[in-house]
Amino acid sequence: MPPPVRPAGDPAVEAAAARLGGAARFAAPLGARTTYRLGGTAALLTVVDDEDDLAAVVAAVAASGIEVLVFGRGSNLLVAEAGFPGLCVVLGESFAGWRADGDRVVAAGGAVAYPALARATAEAGLAGMEWAVGIPGSVGGAVRMNAGGHGSQTADRLVSARLVDLRTGSDRTVGRDALALSYRHSGVRPDEVVVQARFALEEGDRDESAGRIAEIVAWRRENQPGGRNAGSVFQNPPGDSAGRLIEAAGLKDLRIGGARVSAAHANFIEVEPGASADQVYGLICEVRRLVAERCGVELEPEICLVGFAP
Repeated sequence: MPPPVRPAGDPAVEAAAARLGGAARFAAPLGARTTYRLGGTAALLTVVDDEDDLAAVVAAVAASGIEVLVFGRGSNLLVAEAGFPGLCVVLGESFAGWRADGDRVVAAGGAVAYPALARATAEAGLAGMEWAVGIPGSVGGAVRMNAGGHGSQTADRLVSARLVDLRTGSDRTVGRDALALSYRHSGVRPDEVVVQARFALEEGDRDESAGRIAEIVAWRRENQPGGRNAGSVFQNPPGDSAGRLIEAAGLKDLRIGGARVSAAHANFIEVEPGASADQVYGLICEVRRLVAERCGVELEPEICLVGFAP
């Protein structure tokens, strides 16, 4: 977890900005880029539009030593009101495409939305990614978190990922078995960006795939809350469900300010107008404490917490 925000005029921020020039934005809204739409700014933000931009970020990070946050679609992030004290790196549209890369293998840029990849591959007659329609993040975020749902996970289809280390400039393509993929975890380091990933699919039937996608979308609408949230807040403990434990602890509808444990699904925290990111964080901490006290289980966050003091 990043340390507390550093004061304005931080030398690392100034040095990185000088190297990035007009590509860097100071005090860029960051929380507004998340699905919670809560939280503060990044000291510096840059959008990487091509390989040259990526190389420029590597050079800026090496020269300044600035902290780095690789940012996807913001669907699994909570940003503190104090913001993030370093450089936020966002992959641009040139990393948001996909293509066939051999027999039933597709290569997708790190910025591709997982639901879009699910629908596009199904329309192309390729089966195996339909479940990803329910994962609102990006390909890069899905690889980093080994995202999954509806009985499948990223590791089931991933062949390899291209990783660029923003601190060292190391550019490597790593096979699935070397990524240490486990439940909501991978060996992708915080300073590495997933530039591209390759997935092995199967020959499918367009209508069957479309039907499966429709079923998943309907199930999520019926069983999970809409509105402003970041999906599952906690990881499921082995052999159990975080939502079941939170409900068993009597915490549905528990609230702090404008943040509330969802009545529809206890592993979701919803926010109301006027809520703050710090209220959501306070509720996360309180749910953890009460579940441990009442159920004897320490829940681990699935959501990524940015800018909060340890």
